[in-house]
Formats: sequence, C-alpha cells, structure tokens
Amino acid sequence: MRAADVVYALCALTSFAAAALLARGYLQSRTRLLLWSSLCFTGLAISNLMLVIDLTFFPSTIELLIVRQIPALIGVALLLYGLVWDGAD
Repeated sequence: MRAADVVYALCALTSFAAAALLARGYLQSRTRLLLWSSLCFTGLAISNLMLVIDLTFFPSTIELLIVRQIPALIGVALLLYGLVWDGAD
C-alpha cells in the first residue's frame, strides 16, 4: 500500500467522522443546517471511499471517475438546497 492510498483512506475516514458528528448534532438540536451538512459530508465520504477503491483495487484497469463524482455532486447539491431554500426561513 502506497502512502497516497493511506492518505486517501484517512480522508475517507475523516469525512465519515464529520458526517457522523454532524448527524449527531442534528439529532440533538434539530437544526436543519446540520442535517444538510451531514448529508453533504456523507456524499463526500462515499466519494472518497470510491476513490480509495478505484485507486487501490483498480489502479489502471477501470476508470471510475464519473461514478465516484456522482455522490459528491449529490452531497453538494443537497447542501446547496439547504442553504438556499431552507435557509430562507
């Protein structure tokens, strides 16, 4: 395992930890911005996990760039929705 793979795995774990802490904060306070932020970080964490899988298990055989960007796009879109439409209240 290369050093870059370890860094990618640590980034994925950090994203999952941030998503879990944001979700826990939402469950305690019911602040909607925490909900949207936790959903965004969940999407980013899934994207990071797919990056680790792509670069570790399929280093040059299969290109998963588009597939691994979809969860990140969905996560950021959910955060944008929460900031624009839900933040107007």
